[in-house]
Amino acid sequence: MDCEALRKHSALHPKPAGLALHYGTAGFRTKAEQLDHVVFRMGLLAALRSKAVTATIGIMVTASHNPEEDNGVKLVDPLGEMLHPSWEEYATQLANAEEQELQKVITEICQKAAVNLHKDASVFIGRDTRPSSKKLSQSVIDGIQVLGGQYHDYGLVTTPQLHYMVCCQNTQGQYGKATLEGYYEKLSKAFMELIKQSHCSGECQRHLKIDCANGIGALKLSEMKPYFPQEVLIHIYNDGTKEKLNHLCGADFVKVHQKPPGGLDMKPNERCCSFDGDADRIVYYYKDTAGHFHLIDGDKIATLISIFLKELLAKVKQEFKMAVVQTAYANGNSTRYLQETLKVPVHCVKTGVKHLHHKAQEFDVGVYFEANGHGTVLFSKAAETKIRQLVKEEKDNEKREAAKMLENTIDLINQTVGDAVSDMLVIEAILALKGLTVQQWDALYADLPNRLLKVQVADRRVIDTTDAERRALTPPGLQEKIDALVKKYKLSRAFVRPSGTEDVVRIYAEADTQENADALAHEVSLAVFHLAGGKGAPPQP
Repeated sequence: MDCEALRKHSALHPKPAGLALHYGTAGFRTKAEQLDHVVFRMGLLAALRSKAVTATIGIMVTASHNPEEDNGVKLVDPLGEMLHPSWEEYATQLANAEEQELQKVITEICQKAAVNLHKDASVFIGRDTRPSSKKLSQSVIDGIQVLGGQYHDYGLVTTPQLHYMVCCQNTQGQYGKATLEGYYEKLSKAFMELIKQSHCSGECQRHLKIDCANGIGALKLSEMKPYFPQEVLIHIYNDGTKEKLNHLCGADFVKVHQKPPGGLDMKPNERCCSFDGDADRIVYYYKDTAGHFHLIDGDKIATLISIFLKELLAKVKQEFKMAVVQTAYANGNSTRYLQETLKVPVHCVKTGVKHLHHKAQEFDVGVYFEANGHGTVLFSKAAETKIRQLVKEEKDNEKREAAKMLENTIDLINQTVGDAVSDMLVIEAILALKGLTVQQWDALYADLPNRLLKVQVADRRVIDTTDAERRALTPPGLQEKIDALVKKYKLSRAFVRPSGTEDVVRIYAEADTQENADALAHEVSLAVFHLAGGKGAPPQP
């Protein structure tokens, strides 16, 4: 390690005094002007991680659905997955180290993680459309070069596209070509092969209105348009030319506010969807003839995909284990429908994509979606190999056709991470193949009315949870109080969990009516306020 070069370059990216950040599921996120030292140091860390695993590592500059003034950075591991938890710890240490400790912290990481500094390093870089992203990705490059690493800067890409590139590179092209063209070709080919099998004649055009959150999704969808078949007509809104990123639009806005985004004119029963700022989440919605807004969130997306896959798996007659993975935020009626009507096993895990992804890897076919619209499907190596073999060798027509549809679905899905573009194409293909309208999809089950609230507390760590965050262990008496409140309402449940990023406690409640869900959420929020050290005035109904 060239200590002089490290000292010189680090001085160009000084750490603001007193700033402490934590690497979480979303990497680091904060105001863009506070991030320069962090992204420089994450360039260093990406080079170290690459040397440690002798593979290409990804680094993405984005703050996803946060306001435009924010930014963030996250690392991508060799198979396109999220950074290994032990390295999240190193990321936090490196980001918070004082200038004069930097070399010492790097040396400690090298010792703990057995990093050989003489090995080569290779890093792929991507960024979103925020005004601050270009300069920050330059600082990433600075960090990589200090440790003698090689890099490839993909410039403007969606977060899932960078995950895809990293996976392609490290599987020596088995997963696909590590270029944007490779991504567009792989997805569009699989999509066209899939919808070929829909019983829809040429004049059956499929219109879809897409709110791109004034973000990177708009740029990349426009690039991908020439690859789509004529039947698919996508209309892009909130393309970033007029308004600010994520302002009154995008998947997060639509999900939280349960209303359509600005900048998109909806006619009754038109299919619409929203991406988030870095295009790794998607939600669908429509307005009925009475003008009521209907949201189709991640739970209903997971249900549609599960119905489709379950039917195909039944046709190929293999003993594949399939399951759906959810968090405590999944609507109770979605869980009920999956378990009781579809007879698909459902597993509940802690909030955070890495927990869902990890659990989904235990099955031959693991479907996971968060209610916010982030999710994908994972196929085990054994299942994928068997399906591809059936396509080649199966004599029975029905079995072979079903295997072919599964194979195209495998190729259409971005298994590295939730991907709004890929998920959208999967959904569009399934709706076409099953001849479903958006209303019929929505009518699979009715969501139980629910309410999300948050309560400010002095210290969020006073709340400790168990059972995939569905029950509170501390403070004493809180869970008993919640249990008593839940008993007052029909079809009800409620849970509380500390935020991962700020001193607030998040509350979720559902019940048979909106009025009851609101009342239950409010009563639970009062219990949290009084028992967990609430700040300011007590919550008002």
